[in-house]
Amino acid sequence: MGESEAGSSPAQTGHDDPDDSESRGFFGRIMHVFNTSDDEESEADAPRAVAGAPQVILPGLANLARMKVEDVAIPEAEITAVPVEIGRDELVSVFRESGFSRLPVYGETLDHPLGLLLLKDLALEYGFNGGTAREMDLKPLLRPLLYVPPSMPLAVLLQKMQAERMHMALVIDEYGGVVGLVTIEDLIEQVVGEIEDEHDMDEEGLWQEEVPGCWMASARAPLDEFIAETGLPLAEGLDDEEVDTLGGVVVVLTGRVPARGEVVSHPAGVEFDIVDADPRRIKRLRVRRTSERDAGRDDGAAAD
Repeated sequence: MGESEAGSSPAQTGHDDPDDSESRGFFGRIMHVFNTSDDEESEADAPRAVAGAPQVILPGLANLARMKVEDVAIPEAEITAVPVEIGRDELVSVFRESGFSRLPVYGETLDHPLGLLLLKDLALEYGFNGGTAREMDLKPLLRPLLYVPPSMPLAVLLQKMQAERMHMALVIDEYGGVVGLVTIEDLIEQVVGEIEDEHDMDEEGLWQEEVPGCWMASARAPLDEFIAETGLPLAEGLDDEEVDTLGGVVVVLTGRVPARGEVVSHPAGVEFDIVDADPRRIKRLRVRRTSERDAGRDDGAAAD
């Protein structure tokens, strides 16, 4: 995600952000597709080339009109947010462990959001190394948050984010509760495909064992290499011999792309927890061995 935020618009600073013209041009070219007349509607659904680039096609432009916020939002249970009364050391620890550069801040619960805290604002106010002894007060540092309903089309949200110069929004249900979070990166990925950053797993670390018998993995992890390291017989019972990734195994088992939060069982005594996915693909999943757990339960029952 970019670093420009609400509160730093040209009208407030007196000059244009040097990176803003390029960003506005990109979004402008995307938004042009959705501002065409009825006669051009059929053309809007077709892939478009980006102006100024030699035949660079944006394959997913139609997704912005077809998909809604609820299709790409991170669920409430996976949102990393902090209470406004959090201590300095604990807050720094959350930033460090999550790897995020901005966090939603709430009052009593996440259903009472107060604003958005940027790591750079915290560092500039209280020192990059915590050198100041002043008592920390987050409220003056909070920036506005955008609130959107789950049913909002992605194209509308993208326009709203561009107009209000915000890169993050909380998804609010009809009762005013927070049910998810969406970033501008989530929207752009629907157009140009997955955008990997420093927080994504690299090619040499496509999975890692969290606890014995449980691995967090990228859906694109090579199936044969994962089997060789873990010993899980994931290739058994699969009729499709073309499956070569962990994500492919799950799609074959379900016959579709499962949603974030679903649990898919494998006949070899393995469960796949879908940690991150959108309507087009699985991104991350947790692979858990269940046979040993079940065997332990059966042994205990026999002993009784």
